[in-house]
Amino acid sequence: MRRLYACAILMAATPSLASAGEVLGKITAGGASVADAATVAAKCGGKDYPAVKTDKSGSYHLVLAETGKCTLTVGYKGQTATIDVASYDDAAQADLVLESKDGKLSARRK
Repeated sequence: MRRLYACAILMAATPSLASAGEVLGKITAGGASVADAATVAAKCGGKDYPAVKTDKSGSYHLVLAETGKCTLTVGYKGQTATIDVASYDDAAQADLVLESKDGKLSARRK
């Protein structure tokens, strides 16, 4: 009976453990890839996710423990820019374009 009870609890908890949001994309600046020169961190609700470095093609991939509204913080050439995105159960693509205006970095969706 204990085994049956333990299996029932495990099966009930599995969907919540398996559900996670993913945000991925490519970052460009000035019409070209940022290559491996940028970092991307996220904040979803009250939880902060550490920055990941872009790869040589300027791509990033974040795995988030929850879904909903998140704020990405992009670091590039000593400056940071933030942008709001949504995280879903399935992967969400957020390709970003970085622009510098009046010496301030900004990010927008492509």
